[in-house]
Amino acid sequence: MKTIELDDDLYFYIASQTRHIGESASDILRRLLEQPVQVTAPVTEPVTAPQPVAARSNQGVQALLDSGELQKEEKSINRFMQVLSTLYRDDPAGFTQATEIKGRKRVYFSRDPDALRASGSTTKPKPVPQTPFWVITNTNTSRKQNMVAQLMSSMGYDDEVIAQVCGAI
Repeated sequence: MKTIELDDDLYFYIASQTRHIGESASDILRRLLEQPVQVTAPVTEPVTAPQPVAARSNQGVQALLDSGELQKEEKSINRFMQVLSTLYRDDPAGFTQATEIKGRKRVYFSRDPDALRASGSTTKPKPVPQTPFWVITNTNTSRKQNMVAQLMSSMGYDDEVIAQVCGAI
């Protein structure tokens, strides 16, 4: 296996094209390039196709980007939490899909902090402000961006907005 470097916008685009949990970047690229795919991970149920986000529900995310609030925050964890809170306010029902976003061993989102603690020894769960959800916070910025990209994609946001938001984290 070879390693390549990608610009952030390309990385987030590839991550946003995930069809099922556990799909590798190589599988996504093969599918996008219409080449035969060798399944390397067990296939789980496909994620349902995202429904377009209504214009009114996109306003919170766009307002957050336009306001400069994210740029004022020094810590990525605070920017991450602001984005998650805004996504919830934009579409509480769509945000429930966050519980489907998981790593190989870790659960990333839950309504129960104990479920997050049980998925790893150093998850450091924190409540997402003004929501009933908790999120693990002991991840690097790149992983946080990936989590947001997957969530926004499943909620139906377009790739350009996803790249803007993830770039601001």
